[in-house]
Parts: sequence; structure tokens; C-alpha cells
Amino acid sequence: MLRLLSAALLGLLLSGRAEAQTAVDLQLVLAVDISRSMDQDEQSLQRAGYVAALRDPEVIRAIEGGPLGRIALTYVEWAGHGLQTVLVPWTLVDGAASAGRVADTLASAPLQRLSRTSISNALTFSAGLFETSGVASPRRVIDISGDGPNNQGFRVTDARDAVIDRGITINGLPIMLKTGFPSGFFDVQNLDLYYEDCVIGGFGAFLVTVQDPREFADAIRRKLILEIAGRMPPPRAVPARWMPAQMAELSDCQIGEKLWDNWMRNAE
Repeated sequence: MLRLLSAALLGLLLSGRAEAQTAVDLQLVLAVDISRSMDQDEQSLQRAGYVAALRDPEVIRAIEGGPLGRIALTYVEWAGHGLQTVLVPWTLVDGAASAGRVADTLASAPLQRLSRTSISNALTFSAGLFETSGVASPRRVIDISGDGPNNQGFRVTDARDAVIDRGITINGLPIMLKTGFPSGFFDVQNLDLYYEDCVIGGFGAFLVTVQDPREFADAIRRKLILEIAGRMPPPRAVPARWMPAQMAELSDCQIGEKLWDNWMRNAE
């Protein structure tokens, strides 16, 4: 009798644990750059782009059109080492009402700008959030935006590889508003190539660039639709690049750290 009771209790515990893991089509971390290289206007446009995307009928249709018709998302702002803030905790989104509540939360939250750029820490922090999502899904994605290269923390490629090894896909939204006229010491040309070579990865990984302030809302909307639907954008044209066969990376994945070190030496 005791053995039967123990088995029944174990069955109840296991069934309760299974029920706690709500099934969704996608777990999505929106990891948004708030470093000081983004000026106030750019920050406002970026935030407004996410708010508009979460209210967009096409985004809602993409969510509702999935096999289960729901996703889980969380919104994180990040800058330098240890500077990550969860603005929206894990939230089930299954239609216009729930998506609108997330948009309202973002629209009412104050903007902030913090120092340095640690993509590596942002990726590691974001990957850890999946452990507390309380849901299960066939796909887990980190959608990371940024307007500059990693310049603090450990190597961005090490962080990327560790995240990918956990079965998580990293998509990128490189913000390239100052490409034609770099306005800061840490601005780099071809940030999209840096993101492609050093940041994104995993199954179906892709990036969407923002090169004009007017593109923010449309780029974020398009990227969310592709992520929710599990599709990739069509191939994009990139500048022809040559490299010796022995080189594994096309971009200098430590360019941000080198620029920072040079700046510090010049400041002494």
C-alpha cells in the first residue's frame, strides 16, 4: 500500500511539473541597447519602434497563426558589464490584448542611457533568462540590437558560441545611423558585417539593419514577424570581401576592445 501511495504521489508531482511548463511556439528575448552612443532621439525612436511593432496587426497575425497561437517574450535593456535591466518580465502573448499590454508597459517606462557596450554580457544574461521563463517551446531566440561593437566583458565570440551551444538562436538588429559620418571614437564601419561575423548565430540566424531613423519601426516590425513565423529574410547584398583561407573570421571581433584601449591610452 505504501509503495502504491508513493507511486501515486510521484505521479502527481510529475504531472504538476509538466503542467507548469506552458507550451508556446517561441520564447523570445528582446535585448535592446541603451548605451550612451545612442542619443536621446535614437533611444526614443527605438522604443517607439518596439511599441508600434507590438501593436501591429501583422505581428499579431503572426503570433496567432502559429501552431499554438502564443509566444512568450521578455524585454531587456543593456549597456556595459552588469548593466542589464528586465523592463518586461516573461509574458505570454496570444493576441492583440496581451501584446497591447506589453506595448503599454514599454510606452510608459522612462528612457535611460548607460555607459559602455558589453554585447557578451547581454547575451549571457539573456540566455540565463530562459531558465526562468516557465514555458516550453521548440524555439528560443535572443533578438539583440546595438549601434556599436563589444568593448567590455569577455570575448563576444565566446559568449555567442556558449549561447548557441545551448540551442539558442541569436538574431541581430545592428543600428547604423552614423555609418557615413562616424560621430564617436567607438563608431565602426560595416557594423552589419561585425554582427554577422561576431554576434549572431544558431539555427536560422539572421539580421535586419537600421540605416535611417525612419526605418526603425518597419525594421523592428519585419524582424519580429520573421522571428515569430520562424522564417529568414531573403538574401541581402553585401560588399565583396577577400580574406586568406586560414582566417576563420571575416571581421575583427575585438575591434571594440581595441578602440577602447586606444582611447584609454590617449586619455592618459
